[in-house]
Amino acid sequence: MNNYNWNYPTTMWVGENRIKDLNNACKNLNIKKPLLVTDKGLSNSEIIKNSLKNLNDQGIDVELFSNVVGNPTGSNVDEGVKVYKKNNCDGVIAFGGGSGLDVGKAIAFMSVQNLSLWDFEDVGDNWTKANSDNIPPIIAVPTTAGTGSETGRASVILNEDTGIKKIIFHPKFLPSIVILDPILTVNLPANITAATGMDALAHCLEAYCAPSYHPMAEGIALEGIRLIKEWLLKTVEDGSNIEARMNMLTAASMGSTAFQKGLGAIHSLSHPVNGVNNIHHGLSNAIFMPYVLTFNKDVIEKKIIKICEYINLDNKSFDGFIQWIIDLRKKLNIPHKLSEVISEKDLEIDKLSKLALEDPSTGGNPKKLTLDDMKIMYEYSMSGKLFN
Repeated sequence: MNNYNWNYPTTMWVGENRIKDLNNACKNLNIKKPLLVTDKGLSNSEIIKNSLKNLNDQGIDVELFSNVVGNPTGSNVDEGVKVYKKNNCDGVIAFGGGSGLDVGKAIAFMSVQNLSLWDFEDVGDNWTKANSDNIPPIIAVPTTAGTGSETGRASVILNEDTGIKKIIFHPKFLPSIVILDPILTVNLPANITAATGMDALAHCLEAYCAPSYHPMAEGIALEGIRLIKEWLLKTVEDGSNIEARMNMLTAASMGSTAFQKGLGAIHSLSHPVNGVNNIHHGLSNAIFMPYVLTFNKDVIEKKIIKICEYINLDNKSFDGFIQWIIDLRKKLNIPHKLSEVISEKDLEIDKLSKLALEDPSTGGNPKKLTLDDMKIMYEYSMSGKLFN
């Protein structure tokens, strides 16, 4: 397949084996001593070993930080900042799935801040408190097609003291160069490919349905949904399909670009169970999807029918769309009920509902939400009952 250089929403180098240009990305940004941030699982992979060797061969003195967990924590960021400063690094290569990307972006940002990470939660104008002048450059290299963190201006980090996931935002979280190389996602297991693909779908869907005015974001979201419909199943069925992998990487980046418009209750319900119950974010988004869509039906039905028309579903109705989601999840071996991944005794509905209502994603939901709404959506998702 051909290689491309895009400049929206940031500089993006797209195509097979573009990882070989990582050294050029460092040189373009005048990074001489990068900190490569990734998760523990990837740190011993051939992908990382080859990248470190190639950088060193090009005279780039790279340091590795890999103490990053699946639902990344504030202490992951704090430890990474210490390593960054101790080694006098001058840029970050954020490498991996959402956790590696989110922590890498946060390390670069926090390396020049005096306030705590939590002072920059995405609420009001908190971001304006930041020292914006000397935030080091960030290169992002995604190895999953889901979070889209490579084109996002925020990181989702767990505060271990409170057990709450927080969205930390600043415009300069957006990486300066992104490398989208489908080869890096080829060995991703089918279940992770499925869950991350559904995460990308949740981003596009919620962005499209969010009530604010942003036609550019809606256009990107619609095309992202179409790409996912065409390529997600093919990617899961044959992980070596480079064309499918490339299209899913693109859809993930599009989802994150689109959700500048807003998210909604799929994410509001997900973040608490990710933090409290340690459930994979893409998996929980996939589970909550039909419950939230049917809850919002009376205000999003026309928009959902537009999606049906654009992606050419046979049944171009709200119910037809919900059936497509349910059928897609079945084919991807994703559970219909939350109770299939969390037992009743481990689900603290009152606590989770309060956290969900307070989540920053709640404001973008098409319907205004109450505490009771959150409780009911959790209860329905446990029982498998959809809203009428």
